[in-house]
Amino acid sequence: MANKGKIGVIGAGAMGSGIAQIAASAGHEVVLYDNNSDSVELAGNKLVKIFDRLVEKGKKTRVEADEILGRLELTTSLERVDECMLVVEAIIENLDIKKQVFQKLENIVGKECILATNTSSLSVTSIAAACQHKGRVIGLHFFNPAPLMPLVEVIPALTTDELTVQMAKSLMLEWGKAPAIAKDTPGFIVNRVARPFYGEALRILEEGIADVATIDWAMKEIGGFRMGPFELMDFIGHDVNYVVTETVFREFYYDPRYKPSLSQKRLVEAGYLGRKSGRGFYDYSEASEAPVPKMDKAIGGKIVNRILAMLINEAADALFLQVASAEDLDLAMTKGVNYPKGLLQWANDMGLDHVLNILEDLHEEYREDRYRASPILRKMSSKGRLFFEEA
Repeated sequence: MANKGKIGVIGAGAMGSGIAQIAASAGHEVVLYDNNSDSVELAGNKLVKIFDRLVEKGKKTRVEADEILGRLELTTSLERVDECMLVVEAIIENLDIKKQVFQKLENIVGKECILATNTSSLSVTSIAAACQHKGRVIGLHFFNPAPLMPLVEVIPALTTDELTVQMAKSLMLEWGKAPAIAKDTPGFIVNRVARPFYGEALRILEEGIADVATIDWAMKEIGGFRMGPFELMDFIGHDVNYVVTETVFREFYYDPRYKPSLSQKRLVEAGYLGRKSGRGFYDYSEASEAPVPKMDKAIGGKIVNRILAMLINEAADALFLQVASAEDLDLAMTKGVNYPKGLLQWANDMGLDHVLNILEDLHEEYREDRYRASPILRKMSSKGRLFFEEA
């Protein structure tokens, strides 16, 4: 394999280790740094086990696995990233700590080195502001588990050079990833556009229209989603999912579209965090019995249409506000959160008039700004246009 530039990864947690695994598998020498020696040791052991399993499954030969592991250097010395062409930071979501790390990195790496943050919720521009050479700072938001999830959101800061953007995108393609370029706005693409999947399901539950099991059944069996919203919130963890919703709500100046749910907040307060705590919307104890959904297709269809219309509206508004291209918006939702199809393509298939009617009916019923239709949806519907015109 041709010699490739060295990659640095800051933070040896699950995400950092995953990114290091991707880069080493793509042929790069990789320096995986953490200031905690226990974390470094744990990451090293986990990576060895991962490649042992890949060999057992026949996905790698022993020689290939050993070559990849041989390209990984684990260290507690930050100075070891000095020769890297790219350094990806994957540490705690704390703006001040990230800024401190980037300031330190600038005094270590060369002038040509790209500095990337894996932040999922913080402003890339704010992180770049801590640096003297702001043009080389960019967001590269991988999705967990990083080696398996194709999507990487590429987020230029307001100050990022265009060359940095193109180099980052090209490198992600070389790594076998699906890069989607997103504007530096709260939630980027996925964490913004996906909010109604949770938020509208919670509203339907709180209104007593359907219970948890029925809503999940509808979204899977009728909607075609791999997991229902309550299953997924339990899987992610309510401490994580609720905080992301709260952050997006705050960062968008309390736009009611992103309003968090008191029901979910109470779960967090009770310590019912989902699978990891043994209880969330579902009870995961051995003695518990799974609730039985009411398999009423008429109710299920209404549930799916309501949540889907809100998701489509969010994707449409992201397009309207130039957060990303139509192609990248649909790419992000299929490759980042495994939606059955892109939301804008789904809008075409449903009919923009139909989507708009659902939203207008909701707006008329609730008189809440939460249900306002995006101007682009109104405009395109009135002109009989589609998000992707047929060839």
